[in-house]
Amino acid sequence: MSETVEILGVPFSKLTLHETVQHLTAHIQSEQPKLFHLITANPEIAIVHQTDVLLQTIVQEADLITPDGIGIVFAAKRKGQPIQERVTGYDLLLRMLEAGNENRWSFYFLGTDEETSLNAVNEIQRRYPNVSVAGRHNGFFTAEEETYILEDIQRTQPTILIIAMGAPYTDKWIHKHKQKLGGVKVVFGVGGSLDVVAGKIKPAPRIWKALNLEWLHRLFTAPVAKGQKSRWRRQTALPKFFYRAILRK
Repeated sequence: MSETVEILGVPFSKLTLHETVQHLTAHIQSEQPKLFHLITANPEIAIVHQTDVLLQTIVQEADLITPDGIGIVFAAKRKGQPIQERVTGYDLLLRMLEAGNENRWSFYFLGTDEETSLNAVNEIQRRYPNVSVAGRHNGFFTAEEETYILEDIQRTQPTILIIAMGAPYTDKWIHKHKQKLGGVKVVFGVGGSLDVVAGKIKPAPRIWKALNLEWLHRLFTAPVAKGQKSRWRRQTALPKFFYRAILRK
């Protein structure tokens, strides 16, 4: 495990985006049979973690937790253990696709609606022609369809499993089915990233990114993922995080 900084009980990685990709690549190339579960966690997840016992267990068992939010960066600096940069699900997805294109890895995509899933995969195949798409399925499935999805993942054994069903739903789904994901090397959630790849929503403009305001851009533009509360309601976690992780000693 890399060096971490604990924010509200969550051990966040201090690796940069580039170092995180290197870390995942090393795991894949080592041919280890163990599934590597990475969580991209933002301030909202850190707050939910305070009272969600299952999520606490998942966090303890995770292989790496990246800081997907500028609030995490501020809190780490406040503790005197700075994190160099955020490592978001969207940025990590793109970088792993680039690495996958170089190494001819296979990916399985699970989540978002059917049209967006199809459009995202088509765009990925266009941008990264050496990436093998082992399979895909939308995130709205019945119990019977879920059984098929798990069997399909076991059959195709993708190098990387990408899940876009919102947090913490995604990581709870991974935890529940971890024993049935044999053959997968790395799994992580990407929130609404497939919506951006598919062109359903526009990525945050450069100026918004420079000001660390992607979260505000998503608040106005991004659809709500499966099992998620309204984005406006979810923002009530931000003042709690600011007080507990940054203001309070």
